[in-house]
Formats: sequence, C-alpha cells, structure tokens
Amino acid sequence: MVKPRFILVTFPAQGHINPSIQFAKRLTAIGAEVTLVTSLSAYRHMSKGSTPAGLSFSPFSDGYDDGLKPSDDYLHFRSEMTSRGSRALSDLIVSAENEGRPFTCLIYTLLLSWPPLVAQELHVPSAMLWIQPATVFDIYYYYFHGYGDTIREKIENPSYSIELPGLPLQLTGRDLPSFFDASNNYPFAMPSFKEQFDFLDKETNQKMLVNTLDDLEPEALRAIGKFNMIAIGPLTPSAFLGGKDPSDKAFGCDLFKRSKDYNQWLNSKPKGSVIYVSFGSICVLSKRQMEEVGYALLDSGRPFLWVIREKVKKDEDDDDDEQELSFREELEKLGMIVPWCSQLEVLSNNSLGCFMTHCGWNSTLESLGSGLPVVAFPQWSDQGTNAKLIEDVWKTGMRVKANKEGIIERDEIKKCLELVMGDGEKGEEIRRNAKKWKDLVREASKEGGSSERNLKDFVDEIVYPKKVVPPY
Repeated sequence: MVKPRFILVTFPAQGHINPSIQFAKRLTAIGAEVTLVTSLSAYRHMSKGSTPAGLSFSPFSDGYDDGLKPSDDYLHFRSEMTSRGSRALSDLIVSAENEGRPFTCLIYTLLLSWPPLVAQELHVPSAMLWIQPATVFDIYYYYFHGYGDTIREKIENPSYSIELPGLPLQLTGRDLPSFFDASNNYPFAMPSFKEQFDFLDKETNQKMLVNTLDDLEPEALRAIGKFNMIAIGPLTPSAFLGGKDPSDKAFGCDLFKRSKDYNQWLNSKPKGSVIYVSFGSICVLSKRQMEEVGYALLDSGRPFLWVIREKVKKDEDDDDDEQELSFREELEKLGMIVPWCSQLEVLSNNSLGCFMTHCGWNSTLESLGSGLPVVAFPQWSDQGTNAKLIEDVWKTGMRVKANKEGIIERDEIKKCLELVMGDGEKGEEIRRNAKKWKDLVREASKEGGSSERNLKDFVDEIVYPKKVVPPY
C-alpha cells in the first residue's frame, strides 16, 4: 500500500511550529509521510533532535531570514511571505507530481491564507489545522458572520457581555481575542483571518483539525454545523503525557538555550511548593508590571522559577527593559530566574505547585496535561479567551484583574497565588479539577484514545474517499 503523503504548512512562530511538529509526528506514527513547510528563519531555530522516519522539511525564504523584528513592516512581511511561499509550495507540489509521488493532502495553520489557494489551483485536497481552542475559532467565525459590530462594542465597553450561539459562555471585552481591538499592534492578523474565513465559506464539507480534545470543548466543536471540527489534540509531546517516545523531549522549536541548572534546583524543593512563572516567548511585560510580579513573589514567600527572556532585539526599548529589576538579588535568594527552560520538563517536576502563565494555548494544554493549578495572566491574541476557559469552564485556576491603568498589582497577584496554592476550599477545588483534566487529557492522548481515533478517521477519509476503509 502506498503511504499517504501530506504537506504541512505552518506560520513561522514558536507557538505554531511546536504543535505543527507534534501533529506531523502523529501523522507519521500512523503510517503517513509528512513534508513540513515553513520559513527559513523558523527552520533554523528548530531543535531537530532525532527526526522521526517519514518527516522531512522544505524551508523557504520569506525575505526575513533573520526573523521578523518589532520595527519591521508587518504588511510587507505578509506580502513577501504570501508571494514567496506560494511559489515555493507550488514548486514542491508540481515536483512531487512529476516524480510520480503526488501529495495526498495539504494542511495549513492559521494566519496563512495562501496555502489552500495553491492547493486548490493544483487540485490537492486541503484542511486547516487550527492550533488554538475551538472556542476561539467559533468567536472568529461569528465575528465575520453577523456579530462583528457587537463584538467590537464589547471590546470598547468591557463591562458588557455577549453570548454567542452554541457557546456556554458570557464573554466580556477582556475575554475576546485582542486582534478585534483596533489598537492591536499586528495589522496583518485580521486581514489574514478574513481571507481564511472567506475561503472556508466557499468550501463544502470543510474539515477542521483542532488542537483540542472531545471532552475539553464539546459544545464549541459542534457550535457551527457547516464545519466538521475534528479534535486531534493535545499536540503536546507524548513523552510528557505518559507516552513511549523519549525523542519528543528533544524535538521542537527552542529560541533560547542558555540556562542554569534549574532541574537540580527544582529537585531540591518540596513536592508542590514551587511557583513556575513564564509569559511565553513573545510577550514583553513593562518594567513596572515585572516589578509588581516580583514583589508578589517575594510577598508569597514561596520558592519560584521565573523565566525572563534575554534581550534579543536591538531595537527593543532600552528604557523599559524587563530584566532591569531593581531587587533582582533579593528575588534570587528565594527563587531562581532563568532566560530559558524546557517548559514541559519543568511542568512535570513534582516540586511544581502552580503555573503563572500568559495562557498561550500550548501552555494552557501543557498545564492541563500536567495537572497544575494556574494563575492566568493573559496578554494578547487568544489568551484572554483561554483564561476565561481556565477560570470559568474547566475551573483549574484564577485569573488576575488589572487596575484602571492596566497594571496587575502585587496584592492581586499574591491573592490569586494564595487561592490556588492554599489549603482553603477554593484551592482544593482547583486542584481536584486540575487532577480530573490531567486524567482526561492523558486518556484522549494515549494510543487508541479519542484523538488518535479521530486522526485515523480523517486520514482514512482523505486516502479512501467514498471507498471501503481497510482495517488497520
């Protein structure tokens, strides 16, 4: 039997690369071949480890081979990526066809509107891999289908709430994706989403692969009847979910590799005692906000591991350097500050008691899979919605509240830390829920679990359309 061949095209950002690699590995594990396509800059940052059999890479130059900088023109970047990426992808598909080894299907992640157009032109089936929660997909869909004015009003008047069809949530302005706000700093994002949804509107029987699991978002997966939303997540390394593939620990996209020996330090701490603090690879908090976090950690009196990324862009604001904490020496007497760590290694350490996170979707799934209570500290994009799900739907954490100036003060942070780590009724409830979701995530992720079954069914339907599916 000829192996099915997939092209997977992913946006060149760490939050997109990591789940895409895990998805590619899932496909190869069920007998497919995968060619992962992304920009040269992203490919250079990948920590390849042991590349699984069946996975290959085809990077292309998007004109920003040293990576995108804050001062770059985002609209020009989007234009260059579209034109250069389309040519590279077309050449790859045509070459495979000429060699007698055509691709079976093209899969692409969000913020990329050009791959399905190339696939359509060359008569290759395509499907989107949505790497955020199904709830966020639904919100974007409703925004472009009759609810845009209402949603914009909620962003401007955060005291009001909105309910959207099929979603069991009342959403305020702070719960909605930040790209809806006209002041957001990424002007290419909404046009890219609009183009993607315009394409999806023209398709029939469109399949959406979603980085979630059936039990996590049952209503959201069914909210929009025209799409077949298929839960194939969490796209987290299986080795950290009770799996058998140790190569997962070395395979991914790591932008920072210099660190102290945090593992030895963690192993020296009592079980459930350490606060892990990380705001992702993109978010940069103001110096004032960083100091509020620092004072809250000192006031908590608990050991902590805090990831403060090194300054890597020459044009970052020198006057607002997040590393220039006025009391760093005092902080390092209680906890440890590192520029980078292997987050999944940290989250799986028994010393961890709480995760203070920006609520990126990858980090959110990792917290669920690790069974850790969360202090939700969202910054942008889908993170506000993820924090809403954490606090009000899954009930595995507490979300911090900002003051009128948009700063989360130390007393608010300390209060949330004490609630999720303390011995009170609220903390016990959160820890019970965290344990429940850990078990459900691992059940869905295991061999023969719901996510693997969903993925196999998707591949079978692509490979054997309208035919009898042979048994595995």
